[in-house]
Amino acid sequence: MTRFAFNIHARDGKARTGTIQMQRGEIRTPAFMPVGTAATVKAMKPETVRSTGADIILGNTYHLMLRPGAERVARLGGLHKFMNWNRPILTDSGGYQVMSLSELRKITEEGVAFASHIDGSRHMLTPERSMEIQRLLGSDIVMCFDECPRADQGKDVIAKSMEMSMRWAKRSRAGFDSGEEHAARSALFGIQQGALHQDLRQASADALRDIGFDGYAIGGLAVGEGQEAMFATLDFAPGMLPDDKPRYLMGVGKPDDLVGAVERGVDMFDCVLPSRSGRNGQAFTWNGPLNIRNAKHAEDTSPLDDRCTCPVCGTYSRAYLHHLQKSGEILGAMLMTEHNISFYQQLMSGMRGAIAEGRFAAFASDFRRDYFAGK
Repeated sequence: MTRFAFNIHARDGKARTGTIQMQRGEIRTPAFMPVGTAATVKAMKPETVRSTGADIILGNTYHLMLRPGAERVARLGGLHKFMNWNRPILTDSGGYQVMSLSELRKITEEGVAFASHIDGSRHMLTPERSMEIQRLLGSDIVMCFDECPRADQGKDVIAKSMEMSMRWAKRSRAGFDSGEEHAARSALFGIQQGALHQDLRQASADALRDIGFDGYAIGGLAVGEGQEAMFATLDFAPGMLPDDKPRYLMGVGKPDDLVGAVERGVDMFDCVLPSRSGRNGQAFTWNGPLNIRNAKHAEDTSPLDDRCTCPVCGTYSRAYLHHLQKSGEILGAMLMTEHNISFYQQLMSGMRGAIAEGRFAAFASDFRRDYFAGK
């Protein structure tokens, strides 16, 4: 069976649609990966996630290494068996969470020493240990270990961080390759860094090309720089990466972020937004986001979105979902999350179809017209 292959089926401007072939299944691109941080997409059963059209989900190295522990997951048969998801899983390297969640962290050339946000226990995460954890989990797409500094830091700080991330990428490659059995059925992605600086992004891309990866992520965005700055960076960053490999924009984003990034040549995305927003009462629709907790929905018998084909919109009224959210009922979080993940998958499917038919510009224009109509 194919370990990893990426085939581009159609292009429309910079936008591309294709498929990634892996041993656990096919991933249609552009693809949105629901985030299953702790071996679960919050408020959803794995079979429900799959029914929305998701081909792949994301797991989190940092959270899973702390609880229940990568060695325990391995003893229990690996992450796929543990959580009952038999399709591809991408695991992030843990680097971003170490930087953003951990107290008393210390970054050195070796890696990052940190205290767990759960119990304060001390840990060391290095490129080699990150590769080992992702191997124990049984990840299909492994991310190399990197540092993700804030975009508002000085250019000299960003440059030093990027250069260390490239050295860590080389160590990640060696660590991944040393696990021969896992490497024979999984893939390794490198991560471009450099914040908003074109020259640093180019240097990072050149270093990653020299090492060689199955796919390439664009890191260091969606960390507070705003959409305009993110899009300005995406105007040049994806084109620096190999054209024949998947391009993955990490941690993005809102529906309009996804459309704009696909326009600029991105193939893969992940974000907690649809699930987190659903739990908090926000629904994404073709006519823009809405807050189901608002009193105006209390007696509204219409669905969340009359263009959405998900079971939630086909079964439940805004009034009922409003009641569940106001009452704090668990079912409210479940239904709102299912709708949001379904909407994101319908958006990706719509983009794939539009690219294949050479009408992506019209699709994007119509999407923005309707999505921002109420603003």
